[in-house]
Amino acid sequence: MTSADLRAVGARTFRSLRIRNYRLFFFGQLVSVSGTWMQTVAQSWLVLDLTGSGVDLGITVSLQFLPMLLFGLWGGLLADRYDKRKLLVGTQVVSAVLGFALFALVAADAVELWMVYVLAFLLGVVTMVDMPARQSFVIEMVGPDEIPNAVGLNSAMYNTGRILGPAIAGVTISTLGIAPAFLANAVSYLAVVVALMAMNTDELHRREPAERTRGEVRAGLRYVWADPVLRSTLFLVGVLGLFGFNFIVVLPLLAKFTFSGGAGLYSVMTALMSLGSLSGALYAASRLEPTRRRLVGSGIAFGVLLLATSVAPTAWLTCVLLVAVGTSVMLFMATANTTLQLNSDPAMRGRVMALYGLLFLGTTPAGAPLLGWISEEWGPRFGLAIGGVLSLAAALAAASRTWSRRRAGALAAAAGAGEAANVIAAA
Repeated sequence: MTSADLRAVGARTFRSLRIRNYRLFFFGQLVSVSGTWMQTVAQSWLVLDLTGSGVDLGITVSLQFLPMLLFGLWGGLLADRYDKRKLLVGTQVVSAVLGFALFALVAADAVELWMVYVLAFLLGVVTMVDMPARQSFVIEMVGPDEIPNAVGLNSAMYNTGRILGPAIAGVTISTLGIAPAFLANAVSYLAVVVALMAMNTDELHRREPAERTRGEVRAGLRYVWADPVLRSTLFLVGVLGLFGFNFIVVLPLLAKFTFSGGAGLYSVMTALMSLGSLSGALYAASRLEPTRRRLVGSGIAFGVLLLATSVAPTAWLTCVLLVAVGTSVMLFMATANTTLQLNSDPAMRGRVMALYGLLFLGTTPAGAPLLGWISEEWGPRFGLAIGGVLSLAAALAAASRTWSRRRAGALAAAAGAGEAANVIAAA
């Protein structure tokens, strides 16, 4: 490949960054996501230091995502009804306050497990509004023509933060302790607030907000159920989210109990998985349109790789496999996200993306304690294996259904062509 070809690929991959509003959002979110992953690593290690229990860690994760499961659709309704930029400013400010509260409790050596539970749940309430507003705000910044590229770049930004955050957290916890990681997260939200306030609102691709009517949440559910593309994509996201995406529970247990490592090993595992996710996101950003084959194929690859990781005999081989796991995860999620946004009516997009968040994040409360208990009773390897088997089964079922539909379509087309030939011959 020549240098001109490489420049062309780079220009195609990063083209959405030419839009000023999106560029501000991208770099503000990069700072914030890095801080969020610092807190994620620190919170997991804090719970393990307080109790040493995989079940308690699973409960913490569940409480953080429980509001999305219970009330996620109402968060999507708020995103459809109100100015998304103003909603996001509010969610960032509240998140910063919660992060600072956890920092103060840990710094004062006054933190107890129930306090972590409460703050995790309150952060989940904020996420319930933030996630659908943030996801559906992307198309307002870049327009429908650039949404596949912007979703891929969003995923790349998110995973760059997943690399930087855990790496910085590992060094911070080892040298300064857990409390500074929470303080860094609280301060990082201000970068997003500044970016949102600096945007040129005249350049946003806004639409009229959804009218207030009765049964708006039910209308969103009916809309998704009536569309086979939205319905099948969300089903696959739900199964993989419930059983396969609980790395926040399994990886710290794998690092601490299977390989007798510390926060440093957990940070390395998370960072390497994020490195793989970054490559998957950049690949998705360089593609023009999402395809069903890419969606199902990445789901199958994820299940297979998760099974391989569950039997890896050494920590270094596990880390290598986690890079590939991260690539398959992000390729799947970026393809699913783009498919949903492009196939959603603008008036319903917030509710559709809330369902996406509900199934991607909201299923974690059901899966996290179960996998935490399984990992505690039979070991973290078994927890990974269960997720791999069930994810692979769902992806293979989706592939079989897709193949059956295509075969039926081909037979129908052939029958139609034969009937047309008979009519022409008779004429």
